[in-house]
Amino acid sequence: MSLWSWCLEAYAEPGVAEACLVLQDEHGQNVPLLLWSVWAEGPSPQALEAAVKTARIWQAEVLDPVRQVRRGLKSETLPVPAAAREALREDIKSAELHAERVLLEAFEALAKGQNGHPALESLTAAAAAWGSPPPAARLATLAAALT
Repeated sequence: MSLWSWCLEAYAEPGVAEACLVLQDEHGQNVPLLLWSVWAEGPSPQALEAAVKTARIWQAEVLDPVRQVRRGLKSETLPVPAAAREALREDIKSAELHAERVLLEAFEALAKGQNGHPALESLTAAAAAWGSPPPAARLATLAAALT
């Protein structure tokens, strides 16, 4: 199964979206990187290093700016009708999702999966490689939701 298809199925599982958003918003983690690490069942150190490098650049140059625009469109102080603002926000949300898909496709080329490591072990390694890992309980919540 492709990484993108796997991520869509995984994200739809109960508790996954919530756990991912907590790790992203409260702990600064890169969700595509975390999900890829589980799909790859523990990528090699070289693949993980390459993925982190790719994710840092993509997040700084693409994901963060798009996400900031999307979130900014929630502001009721913007001088445009709410319906127009919300329609644009949905368009930006689609662009953000597309940007995450592009990143995941880059990750998929780095590791094809099936390295045999458990989800929590893979998440812990990816979160540490990203830097400033979240509390272990947050990663355990995501690992449990994914399995």
